[in-house]
Amino acid sequence: MRVALILLLSAWLMGCAATSPAPETRGVPLAVSSQVAQAAVLDVLAERGYVIRHADAELGRVDAVLARWPGYRVRATVTPDGSGSRATLSATWGGRPLPPDRLDPLLSELETRLAADP
Repeated sequence: MRVALILLLSAWLMGCAATSPAPETRGVPLAVSSQVAQAAVLDVLAERGYVIRHADAELGRVDAVLARWPGYRVRATVTPDGSGSRATLSATWGGRPLPPDRLDPLLSELETRLAADP
């Protein structure tokens, strides 16, 4: 009985130590500088109700959360790409990776906003 209890407890604890897979990314090339693209990413996320938890212009990274159950977390990375830049998004939902196609509306809004800006 004692051995069975120890094995059961060990199996339960091993399940707690398992990590979820890293979220897949989705990206788009942009015809603007990385500074302009990162500012647009911040604007789009803030307008959608995300709280910007961390933004680092040197790293080109933005971490934002949406305080809606079960909790959305978005990580945006903006990198120089030739004469423009590339914005890449990944997200989790309740701690699990969000399918990358669910990020398409954010990326479309970002592209539209940057195409409309002179």
